[in-house]
Amino acid sequence: MDAVNALIQERMASEHAPRIPEVTAHLVGAGGKRLRPMLTLAAARLCGYDGPYHVHLAATVEFIHTATLLHDDVVDESAQRRGRPTANLLWDNKSSVLVGDYLFSRSFQLMTETGSIDVLRILSNASATIAEGEVLQLTAATDLRTDESIYLQVVRGKTAALFSAATEVGGVIAGADPAHVQALFDYGDALGIAFQIADDLLDYQGDTSATGKNVGDDFRERKLTLPVIKAVAQATQQERAFWVRTIEKGRQEDGDLEHALALMGKYGTLDATRQDALGWAEKAKAAIATLPDHQIRGLLSDIADYVVARLN
Repeated sequence: MDAVNALIQERMASEHAPRIPEVTAHLVGAGGKRLRPMLTLAAARLCGYDGPYHVHLAATVEFIHTATLLHDDVVDESAQRRGRPTANLLWDNKSSVLVGDYLFSRSFQLMTETGSIDVLRILSNASATIAEGEVLQLTAATDLRTDESIYLQVVRGKTAALFSAATEVGGVIAGADPAHVQALFDYGDALGIAFQIADDLLDYQGDTSATGKNVGDDFRERKLTLPVIKAVAQATQQERAFWVRTIEKGRQEDGDLEHALALMGKYGTLDATRQDALGWAEKAKAAIATLPDHQIRGLLSDIADYVVARLN
């Protein structure tokens, strides 16, 4: 990870546009778990890789992730990220979008240095899938017809696609057996889904000091996430009218968040969402059961537990 961080620092530099490293350093320096690049390194090592390019791929994955965060904060008009003011708030939307574009471009430069067409295919497909998932969310997030299958499609796009690409390219660069590469993909896919469901649940019952987000931000931003989707599916006509007003039409009043939480409590949707997240974490652990018996396999299993440990 030290090598990855050094490469990130080197490649986020710009000789002609000093604002690029300023904006990037603000987000990269805010911490974050570096979970995705860590998964790439772990997958490559698990499959016996001893070359240098897993570091390039891990940095690539982090650049893609950082670029999407910069763009997301503009789209969501967010004011806080990882407990700090967002780049779009400190600078402006134009800077956030353009620096995000720069990081995407940097990520493709890094990819090509591996000389692997399979790596290019996987990560370029993931980049397209992420963008597709974000666009799908624009329409699905405020449409009460959005059900759990559409929600899963959004999550697979905007979150799980990068997790699964991160683990898959680790196996590919190591020249692993196709069955092992598929297992790593399946692990990353399930892990990413568990991660996002946990994130969506924490929006309604998390600790602001720990999450860096205010409780109920998704509700205020009219995002239909799993706890609300489950409540809408069981709503009475009167309750549905409440969801139409607050989510579809965006006419929110004082006390609406508390009422939304009461409806989720009535139908037990927060606990049901928690069980879904735990279930996907178990699927992630099961996916790697066929991989070589290695210390890193145990660590990957621990990471699956870690992403849902926040819910306990």
